Amino acid sequence: MNYSFEYIDIILLAMIAGFIFLRLRGILGKKTGHEEDVTSSFARDYEFKKPTVKKEVYEFDEDAKKEFLKGAKVAYETIITSFAKGKISEIKSLLNKDVYNSFNEAIKERSSKQIKNETTFIGINSAEIKDHNQKNDLLEVSVNFICEIITCIKDKENKIISGDPQKIKRVNDTWKFSRNIKSQNPNWQLIETEV
Repeated sequence: MNYSFEYIDIILLAMIAGFIFLRLRGILGKKTGHEEDVTSSFARDYEFKKPTVKKEVYEFDEDAKKEFLKGAKVAYETIITSFAKGKISEIKSLLNKDVYNSFNEAIKERSSKQIKNETTFIGINSAEIKDHNQKNDLLEVSVNFICEIITCIKDKENKIISGDPQKIKRVNDTWKFSRNIKSQNPNWQLIETEV
């Protein structure tokens, strides 16, 4: 009698295992050997398109231009006077890497030749936006500055090599500034100078 209960238990467990097997097969399906390669059909059936990124356009209206020009004038005077004094570290945040390196090399060359630049900034006669454009997230603005300075270059004996310490010189510069519109930093950087 004990043996009959064991057979019933085995039959019962086999039926449960069979039921589970059939349920799994119904859910997962069965492999016949004629299946398509999933990776190749997926790539063939669905073309991946690059997500379209909406370009953010910076509104550079008249108010923005006026505000920009105020800052550009201050930056222009600060850069001119700091460069003349050889104090490049004071204006590093206002210059991009290329302009900073170019200014730094000019100051080093001046120092190696033992010449000094004496510049007195008189004022800006006009500052006018020449053009502006947006390249991706970078807004670039070119400004034409007309200013007056007194400048001369002296050698190590304090003799004047060029310029005149008594004469006001009119200077016409075009500088290009740039700013990443997505950056939290509101400051513009000088990226190019034309004399």
